[in-house]
Amino acid sequence: MHWSRKYVIVGGSILALAAGGTGAAIATGSGDEGDDGAQGPGANQAKAAALRLIPGGQANSVERDSENGATWEVEVRKPDGSTVDVRLDQSYQLVVVESDSEDQGGN
Repeated sequence: MHWSRKYVIVGGSILALAAGGTGAAIATGSGDEGDDGAQGPGANQAKAAALRLIPGGQANSVERDSENGATWEVEVRKPDGSTVDVRLDQSYQLVVVESDSEDQGGN
């Protein structure tokens, strides 16, 4: 009985890790074409929060992020045509808005 308990614990751990990996793949948009990044309810909330911060903007993409303590990064094209990265925490609150480094390269 002692050994079967260990097998149940190990088996459960493996299933939990597999499910977590699948969730991470879905959250990062794995398998999608292009640079669309993350999708789903969390990504949609991140886009909506970023657009509330940049009125009149257009969300180009959303990704999971870890820079500056952020959880989400939303690339937003402002009404003037410039692009910024809006970084949000896990509660979709603003961490920082930065000029998009790719935008400075003439893109």
